[in-house]
Amino acid sequence: MAAQRGMPSSALQVLEEALGMGLTDARDTASAEPTEGAYYLEQVTITEASEDDYEYEEIPDDNFSIPEGEEDLAKAIQMVQEQATDTHILEEKTDLPSKHVAPEVIEDFLCNFLMRMGMTRTLDCFQSEWYEFIQKGVTEVRDVGNVPDVYTQNMLLETENKNLKKDLKHYKQAADKAREELLKTQKERDFHRMHHKRTVQEKNKLINDLKGLKLHYASYEPTIRVLHEKHHTLLKQKMLTSLQRDRAVKQISRVQATLTYAESGCSNSVPEIRAIPSREKENAPEGPTQNDLHETREQDKYKTKMKNKMDSKFPTDMQPNPNLYFCKENNRPAKFDYKLNNIFRLHSLPVSCIAIHPRKDILVSCGEDHIWKLVGLPKGNVLLTGCSHTDWLSNCCFHPSGNKLATASGDTTVKLWDLSKGNCILTFEGHGHAVWSCTWHTCGDFVASSSLDTTSKIWDVNSERCRCTLYGHTDSVNSIEFFPYSNTLLTGSADKSLSLWDARTGKCEQTLYGHMHSINDATFAPRGHIIASCDSCGVTKLWDFRKLLPIVSIDTGPSPGNEVNFDSSGRVLAQASGNGVIHLLDLKSGEIHKLMGHENEAHTVVFSHDGDSLFSGGSDGTVRKWS
Repeated sequence: MAAQRGMPSSALQVLEEALGMGLTDARDTASAEPTEGAYYLEQVTITEASEDDYEYEEIPDDNFSIPEGEEDLAKAIQMVQEQATDTHILEEKTDLPSKHVAPEVIEDFLCNFLMRMGMTRTLDCFQSEWYEFIQKGVTEVRDVGNVPDVYTQNMLLETENKNLKKDLKHYKQAADKAREELLKTQKERDFHRMHHKRTVQEKNKLINDLKGLKLHYASYEPTIRVLHEKHHTLLKQKMLTSLQRDRAVKQISRVQATLTYAESGCSNSVPEIRAIPSREKENAPEGPTQNDLHETREQDKYKTKMKNKMDSKFPTDMQPNPNLYFCKENNRPAKFDYKLNNIFRLHSLPVSCIAIHPRKDILVSCGEDHIWKLVGLPKGNVLLTGCSHTDWLSNCCFHPSGNKLATASGDTTVKLWDLSKGNCILTFEGHGHAVWSCTWHTCGDFVASSSLDTTSKIWDVNSERCRCTLYGHTDSVNSIEFFPYSNTLLTGSADKSLSLWDARTGKCEQTLYGHMHSINDATFAPRGHIIASCDSCGVTKLWDFRKLLPIVSIDTGPSPGNEVNFDSSGRVLAQASGNGVIHLLDLKSGEIHKLMGHENEAHTVVFSHDGDSLFSGGSDGTVRKWS
């Protein structure tokens, strides 16, 4: 039985080694038994039930057979091996692995690891020794084996972890950016919400103010109605008074005719004159109308008055402007380093205007206390005082010869004064509102004035009447000036425009637009090629008089610019500002210099003829000298 048991075991071991399919227990048993002696085949008969009840495994018959008559062991082993190889090839072709990725061998794993870690020198050493061992046969590739799946999975998990960390970083950045955008959007929302609330509050306030104004205006309607009724009543009374005056004039004319007839003695009958009762006067027949009588009287008076007075003629051939040659010859540098030298306390109310005598060291100051004063320089002693106006004085201007003075006032009049006697020699009346400015023509026969009634007038000094009224501005005319040695007038108005007029025809030749606020003053440069103007918001503009185009705009606001004046060279422009500052503009370099000295508002500014001194008047009633 021992022989019978051992023979099958050795035969099975030979077959398993030839097929390479041995079981693990059989391999362990075969490796433990000594392999000595020769192996041979022996026919053994195995009964179905043995005494030791050993169960033999049935070997499948895969068309394996040994041809009859051939019992060579070597050939049988070779055939078995070839059959096992074919079976193995078929299994490889039919049985595909469940995983698509082949397991990584240790060699590739180590190489990838070293490359990933950047250990290039170690990698070179490893590869050189590895392939050297393989060439020598010390190491066989199939004996090394594969990397366990856990390492591969760890590497895959590590790679996936890195990718997830990158994604997490990107998500965090996106979240931070979204948070910032959210905060920004919330701030904008809060801002717009506050702006909306403020707008709603202002809207409600305006609605309430509008309702209050409507109620306020509604309360004026009864008063306006009463005033209209009073106005109609006064018109009726005026008409009745006019009728009574006409009747009285009629009776006076009758009496005069009767007396004339009685003195002539040409008639024996005297017409009866009797008083008509008041009731009969109303029904009595009327004589000549009031208008006819009034026109007749006025014509008689005018003819009597104008016997020795004729209208002046505007000059046609005038001498060239001497300032053209003076400005060319004057090459001394412009002066800006003025310092406060003296203060003349001349008025009890604000000073509105200062004018320099054309030939003498004398200036005139006008104030809102209804008077003007003639002051000697440099001491500032008062030489003459004029006090004929009944309201504030707004402007003054010397006659070209210097022996007369024209003053404009809020009492709607323009007065002419004889400086040798100090009395008023002529009063021009005709404006409907306050007169803001006045200017002399170079010939000395005409005076022009501008008024709050939106008109300007040209007065004839010889015929003592208004020669022309200039219509065109839609608001107060605040400034007027004759172009030197010409018949052209420049006016500046509160309607934000400048106008150029022909004094002979009274027509507007050109209008300049550019200011955004009311124009307070405008003047010509001594050479006449530049116009300077200032407005109520502190903006000063320079205009090219030849091209009638703006040159430059200087903003010294927000305080208003009250007056502008050039020096005798025409290179420096002075502006009196509402904040008490005197601005000096260098027309060559464009620099602005400031003179600080007035405690309150500065109303007027003017240069001396030599340019060494500058005089300014303020709302405190003083005239300040700068030199």
